[in-house]
Amino acid sequence: MRQVGRILLRLTLYLTVAVLGFVLGVSALYIYRVRIGSPLQIWHTESLSAEFSLDKEEAIQTFDDYRHLEEQLLAQLDERIYARTQTGPEFTLARYSTGSAADPRRQKPNWNLSFELPAASPAGGVLLLHGMSDSPYSLRALGEFLNRNNYWVVGLRLPGHGTLPSGLKSVTWEDMAAASKLCMAHLAIKTGNKAIHIVGYSTGAPLAIEYALGAMQGTGVPKPASLVLISPAIGISPAAALARWKGALAKLPGLEKFAWTSIQPEFDPYKYNSFTTNAGDQVHRLTSTVARRIAAKAASGSLSDFPPTLAFLSTVDATVSVDAVIDNLLKHLPPHLNELVLFDINRSSVKSSVLVSNPGPLTTRLMDDGGLPFSVTLITNQNPESDMVVARRKESLTRETLSVPLNVGWPPGTFSLSHIALPFPPDDPLYGRHPPANSNMIFLGTMAIQGERGLLRFSSDWLVRLRHNPFYDFLESRTLEWVSGAGG
Repeated sequence: MRQVGRILLRLTLYLTVAVLGFVLGVSALYIYRVRIGSPLQIWHTESLSAEFSLDKEEAIQTFDDYRHLEEQLLAQLDERIYARTQTGPEFTLARYSTGSAADPRRQKPNWNLSFELPAASPAGGVLLLHGMSDSPYSLRALGEFLNRNNYWVVGLRLPGHGTLPSGLKSVTWEDMAAASKLCMAHLAIKTGNKAIHIVGYSTGAPLAIEYALGAMQGTGVPKPASLVLISPAIGISPAAALARWKGALAKLPGLEKFAWTSIQPEFDPYKYNSFTTNAGDQVHRLTSTVARRIAAKAASGSLSDFPPTLAFLSTVDATVSVDAVIDNLLKHLPPHLNELVLFDINRSSVKSSVLVSNPGPLTTRLMDDGGLPFSVTLITNQNPESDMVVARRKESLTRETLSVPLNVGWPPGTFSLSHIALPFPPDDPLYGRHPPANSNMIFLGTMAIQGERGLLRFSSDWLVRLRHNPFYDFLESRTLEWVSGAGG
């Protein structure tokens, strides 16, 4: 018996050593690959001290203060980055090269900054909150449309954004939430306390929800009349929970690249291509916080006065969880007040046999479920042989549907929308279907280029991922209907 015990002990020891050796080997290989990857540039390593954060709250108490701080931020950006970056024809696609086609400072206005669109006699106010690594440009088109319809619009540049990718190494979601509060207070003053709505795109969506939950507690901040959520980041990959540990390793000498999940060339004037470990951690922390607060309020029956919420989502989204929007948010909200708009895949273009994941069972389940407390609108093909689309709508707590033709079809070669496509119209000058005439700016929409793989320094995402919404007009008109019906 003792001999058997000794054998088992040895086997356990050998197995432990083998597993430990395997883990150390994989870790060493991973560290090696990270270290030999793309080199860090000054926009990955420099930091700008003029950026807003919670420790500046006492000095920055209004939205006007925030915009004055942005002027200092731009001055630092010019001095520390643009003045030190090479120029010339070879750098025509470099964002931080002065005068290049990707230099956002050539455009007026510079959509990397917060913007304000006043209205003479506003019907209400709208705060626009963009996503992680994005800029106010993401919701520019929707903001201009709402402003033309008599809404006073503020597009906030979230802290850490619109300047350097390194800004995402230290920013927290609490910094972003504090900046959002400044804007809501500003809109309340400018609109004479008329209804204020929040439009949140991607990470901007949980920021909008977090603000609304705080306003419900009677903290003295303006309560939003409604929320519009576009590609909302309500749930993300569980792997994001590991970001904090990877970020801690980045503080060790020689492991600075661990602060990054992606190091890419920067050629997009209004969005960072590189992404930090901290950014993933902040999204994870924010979405987890919002999910816990929603669940707690639902359990206590205190969500009855949550703002009416309209959510737009592609049925296929490689960034956020579609199920989380339903299970962690909409199912908890009061019935008859909320709506989910889903953009289906192009059923006439792609067949289930070539799909990695078919959203068909999800859409069928939602449209057949008569117990859902929210309305569902599915933008889908009129039939499997047609490129034309319809809006199939059913109200909450019913199975009955009504189909309305949208008089628009899928563009040739397009098989689905994407996480990043929804807020951009087809004529967007940067991400649209066709480049604008006589433009001096880089065009990143339809990129029809071919050659050998591994030659270009940007990922295949840029060749495959759709960056505009063929059905943007529906999103725009439905948003206006929503905010108009929720208090003006």
